[in-house]
Amino acid sequence: MEEITVNGKVFKVSESDLKMSLIDYLRDRLDLTGTKNGCNIGVCGACTVLIDGNSKRSCVVPMIKAVGKKIVTIEGMEAEDGSLHPIQQAFIDAGAIQCGFCTPGMVLSAQSLLLKNKTPSREQIKKALAGNLCRCTGYQQIIDAVEIAAELIGKEESTTTSKGGGL
Repeated sequence: MEEITVNGKVFKVSESDLKMSLIDYLRDRLDLTGTKNGCNIGVCGACTVLIDGNSKRSCVVPMIKAVGKKIVTIEGMEAEDGSLHPIQQAFIDAGAIQCGFCTPGMVLSAQSLLLKNKTPSREQIKKALAGNLCRCTGYQQIIDAVEIAAELIGKEESTTTSKGGGL
């Protein structure tokens, strides 16, 4: 039997599960409904998850391609202490949430970017979010939120580093 790791937990994947898309597996088998199904053809970005740190549209990923991978959904984005992740907090602080349907995908796309680039430019943020559609907020607040998140994460990392002490 195959395995998949979702939000740090290992799950067995049956033969019938392998015939599903990743979004259907997450929503129907694991009851992780934070991943939204907006179009089911990989266009809107509402179903974005991280697969081995890269943002992917889960509606177009067959489960067979997810086997052995590390998947992170919005439910797995909490901070180490159980509070909101800095990206989630930044979205709230910037007013980047209205209906919330696109938010999980936006947050995970932002996380993928910030894992690779700690200090992205506004153009890099726009490019990273280009595959995520939002009908409510426009994109200004969302781009602002990613900038705020980068600052928050940078501050957290510098605080952690300085607490580590030195010689």
